[in-house]
Amino acid sequence: MSCPHLETPRVLVTGAGGPMGLAVLRRLLEAGARAAVLSDISANRLAASEAELARAFAQARILAQRADVTDAAEAQALGAFAIEGLGGIDVLVNTVGGLRSAQLYTPFLQMSEAQWRATFDLNLMGGFHLIRALAPGMIERGGGRIVNFSTIVFGGERGQADYAAAKAAVASLTRSLASELAPCVTVNAVAPGLTRTSVTQNMPEADARRLIGAAFNPRMAEPEEVAEAVAFLAGEPARFVTGQILSVAGGCHPHL
Repeated sequence: MSCPHLETPRVLVTGAGGPMGLAVLRRLLEAGARAAVLSDISANRLAASEAELARAFAQARILAQRADVTDAAEAQALGAFAIEGLGGIDVLVNTVGGLRSAQLYTPFLQMSEAQWRATFDLNLMGGFHLIRALAPGMIERGGGRIVNFSTIVFGGERGQADYAAAKAAVASLTRSLASELAPCVTVNAVAPGLTRTSVTQNMPEADARRLIGAAFNPRMAEPEEVAEAVAFLAGEPARFVTGQILSVAGGCHPHL
């Protein structure tokens, strides 16, 4: 079956106010995206990203809407905003995720049910809502790209049972949807290792050294390096790549 090329796609990126989301947007716009919808839970961060991208990519149409994508109503409103504003979305990047705890590690037997549920909501519900909102249009038009964010610790991590399990669910969801939405809508995920973001800036030095030391290339990834992997999966060179979890972790593999 022949699927249409997506050489100048319309993209939607969540978490666009953070270093990772902003890096992904820059790279997709550099790669030829003609229009972008930005979303973030923080109106201030979102406005800053919108202004930066509008200056750097004056030829592209840049739209922004603040949303908590874990909330069904807000995510549905974001999807409707994107469809109305751009006529549809060709590339969806679900960047939103992370930990729902003030501390980096919480032993499982000390973890509250509220933390467990909140971590799953943060890492899964945004993608759940937006894929349901935007995938039907991709199918109708005959093509699209969905890129999810897992993590290298989806194989399990001591003290992060909630986060690792939630990201394992993202990886599993990615494989399931790749099968369901085939052949012309591809669904893949990136699995970053330790990456230089606002979260890792506050990480205890001993934890950072341990995680960095596990990589063949012992350093943190830069957001731009992860964005390169996203751009590949979202682009034409990856039109025959689907159901994959692409590690960007300096050689680390998911393991306990």
